[in-house]
Amino acid sequence: MRKLLICILSLFISCAGFGASVITDTETEKLVGEIISPVISAAGISPNRVKIHIIGNDDFNAFVSGGEDIYIYTGLLKQIKSPSALSAVVAHELSHTIGGHMAQMAAQMEAELKRTLLIQALGIGLMVAGGNPSLGAGVLAGGSGIANQSLLAFSRDEERMADTMAIDLLVKAKQDPNGLLQVFEQMQEMTSVMESKINPNYVNHPLTVERIKNARDKIAGLKYKYDSKNAKKHDDEYELVRAKLIGYLDTFDQVRVKYPSSNTSSAAIYARAIANMRGGNLDNARTGTLTLISRNKNNPYFYELLGDIEYQFGHYDDSVVAYEKSLSLTESAPQIQTALALVLTERNKDGDRLRAIELLKESILIEPAPLSYWVLARAYDTDARSYWALAEYYNMNRNKKTAKEYAKKAQKNLQKKSPEYIKSGDILNAH
Repeated sequence: MRKLLICILSLFISCAGFGASVITDTETEKLVGEIISPVISAAGISPNRVKIHIIGNDDFNAFVSGGEDIYIYTGLLKQIKSPSALSAVVAHELSHTIGGHMAQMAAQMEAELKRTLLIQALGIGLMVAGGNPSLGAGVLAGGSGIANQSLLAFSRDEERMADTMAIDLLVKAKQDPNGLLQVFEQMQEMTSVMESKINPNYVNHPLTVERIKNARDKIAGLKYKYDSKNAKKHDDEYELVRAKLIGYLDTFDQVRVKYPSSNTSSAAIYARAIANMRGGNLDNARTGTLTLISRNKNNPYFYELLGDIEYQFGHYDDSVVAYEKSLSLTESAPQIQTALALVLTERNKDGDRLRAIELLKESILIEPAPLSYWVLARAYDTDARSYWALAEYYNMNRNKKTAKEYAKKAQKNLQKKSPEYIKSGDILNAH
């Protein structure tokens, strides 16, 4: 049981609607939110309305949907070199939304589609009137090619505009605009060989060398100030988050290459402790974590990791103490609350289930998650409300059939008009 739950205590992973993994981690989400909130505010969007989604994918990528949903890939977080660069990526993606580029692209595609259909209609006419099928076929093929080239040129212009707007956003947010240069320079390291063989007219982004020049020219003509003190704080915290993601998501050998034993930084110890925990080397994992705590007794996430490790040892009392300490040092941490509740249901001392139910209700109120409902069902045990909790669990996992089965069981055993009875009815009545 403990082995099965190793990776869901700190990094809760679930399947999103679009088929990718969504990683839910308090430390990562909070820091990313702090880093990008000035840019979000500068874009005229309330940070409270923005939802950050961490996507478990190694691509160097991020995108914004609807202006309020920001998707950031773990590949980007693991590879990007600074919080300033992360802010720059988000500023660029927000610029597409602010500039209405998606709507403009849709309009452009519609216009090009009409243009292509007209050309293709001309091609059909030539086939009929001229009696030469090959002539008409050539025009048909050319029609889609012209439209494609036009759309690529349009997309490249939109990217140039987004780059310029991103720099303006960063300056307005009092962030370092050189973060955008860092991103482009890192992209150039990854793609320079490939880009040297590409026709710049056949891609939807300007070549990186052009984007670097444009950004340098733009920044050189600006006067700006940014909060360097806060940036340094974020630099240190960001290194820990990167190490955490690498520790959980990379192989043990990859972690050792990136963070060899000669590296005694807190980030390196963090990554190795997590990798050791994943590999079952719990003694080394605990030693590393206790070293981290001795360096910073007020970091809630070091105690969270200690709680994970003690849980795997089967030391439930020590695990509970560590999680409680973690919660005392942070606010709004539904994932940590769920992890503590899980350990309490495993320990099952007097009062543990009631404490677990209390924690899970708070967690679900802040951020409903399938795992929270699953643990809640365990906490309710033989109580009929466990059927409702399982109905919610399956419903969130989009298993509608099983969700309705448990909702029926819940309504059969619960008092009418109770909150759980009514919520079970909502599941049964949903299409």
